Amino acid sequence: MPDQLQHMFERAVKSKSKLRLALFGPSGSGKTYTSLRLAAGIGGSVALIDTERRSASKYADRFEFDVLDLDERDINTYVGAIAAAAGGGYNVLIIDSMTHAWQELLAEVEKIARAKYSGNTWSAWSEGTPMQRKLVDALLDYPGHIIATMRTKTEWLTQKDDRGKMRPVRVGLAPQQGKGIEYEFDLLMELTADHMCTVIKDRSGQYQDVIIEMPGEELGQELAEWLDQGEAPKPRKKKAPAPAEKKAAGKKKATGNKKEPSVVSARTSVFQHATVDFGMSEKEASAWLRDQEAEIGKTVGAYRTMYSLISEKITANYPPDDVILPGEPGYEESVESKQEQEATETE
Repeated sequence: MPDQLQHMFERAVKSKSKLRLALFGPSGSGKTYTSLRLAAGIGGSVALIDTERRSASKYADRFEFDVLDLDERDINTYVGAIAAAAGGGYNVLIIDSMTHAWQELLAEVEKIARAKYSGNTWSAWSEGTPMQRKLVDALLDYPGHIIATMRTKTEWLTQKDDRGKMRPVRVGLAPQQGKGIEYEFDLLMELTADHMCTVIKDRSGQYQDVIIEMPGEELGQELAEWLDQGEAPKPRKKKAPAPAEKKAAGKKKATGNKKEPSVVSARTSVFQHATVDFGMSEKEASAWLRDQEAEIGKTVGAYRTMYSLISEKITANYPPDDVILPGEPGYEESVESKQEQEATETE
């Protein structure tokens, strides 16, 4: 084997990972409610992107979650909403539903076909496919767990019931999303109008082809335990910029026109640095971020300070005794001490 190939392989190990789950079914099958139950079982903060005209908020008396109602449902709006959830440090993101993004994309491709390609939609998909890929990349790059719902085309069939009588039954067909979308998820769960769930794809190896009645918090807990098994994931290697990008970056630096990062992107960088590089759990990182924001603010400069603090902790070049990060010995005691001190000062 050539030397250059010997270093391309390494021992495969199971790493801790984030869930990518798709739920699809006909109207009334319980996609939204099931998603919220699964998220509650997984634990941590939950965000929900609602494209179903605020239907998820009807469950706000049963579940604790933050919601973003999307009035615009194009790909860029979806991607922006996913980025906002990442910046907020939410452990679980529910997208309810993915179908509207696909419907909007189909309409956009039709417009492109009429405007540029004399009505030829085949040619117009040369611009539509990259849009769909942009949405898929946003799903895969999200730093937390993803639960996405999809509508299915509905048909009515006639079947025999338990008494041998014929009755109409509503069934869901293929999910209304892009072809091949199922490859992007770890689990695919099909819900029926009777709230029965069939697991048709399962990378955990525990639920393949299993039929579950009204899946909920218990299944979410089991999935969280499976996802948390293994080694800490390795930091992703940044892709080297193309020569043209390097040249453009150099020119931009020379002119001094440097764009300041947004507060959202700065906070996201700190959160990922804390969880991926330093090894905090999402819960610990979120708690630490809130403490730091209360103390030094929510500006880009404040997040730079937090990032540096974590970096110096990683390299062991910053060992002040009065700064203890979550996960380190004495963290809980330091928090209690700080709370007592604040209470005394308030009195």
